[in-house]
Amino acid sequence: MNRKLLASYKFGLIGGVFCVAAFVVFKLLGMDPTKLSMLFGYFLIPFFLFIGIKFYRNQGNHGLLSFSDGMSVGFLIYSIIGLVSGLGIWIVLMLSPSLYAEIKMQKIEILNKNKDLIVEQVGLKSFETTSESLLNMTTLDIATNDFIWKIIPGLFFTIIISIILRRNFK
Repeated sequence: MNRKLLASYKFGLIGGVFCVAAFVVFKLLGMDPTKLSMLFGYFLIPFFLFIGIKFYRNQGNHGLLSFSDGMSVGFLIYSIIGLVSGLGIWIVLMLSPSLYAEIKMQKIEILNKNKDLIVEQVGLKSFETTSESLLNMTTLDIATNDFIWKIIPGLFFTIIISIILRRNFK
């Protein structure tokens, strides 16, 4: 198995499981699990990227790390976190239709509550399109959104962490 994958998969799996657990815990605490799990991911992803890339540098690559190695390992970590988190949230929502319905209803209520502001800023047509999209939203849409919002910050943090941890000589 590839050294980078061997050094990365455990950090990605653990990070993804933490994201799914946070989703469930936030729901149990009566909070919006979609927003808070995304926010939680912004703290969790850089932590697992840092320790995963550092682990690869120190244990898997004899103390050396090029920028491209850091980017590769980071990509694997945040991709696995995103996949595990997205799949886990999708499974939770499939097993709990009432949670899915509650999340969907909350999003529709927020949209309707802010209708005047939204119409003023982007127009009635955009508001109606967004409203229709929310009415047609599926569990897979929520899981895909979570996946995307793990990948985007993951790329950003990977660039920074790869530069910080880069070491081309011993």
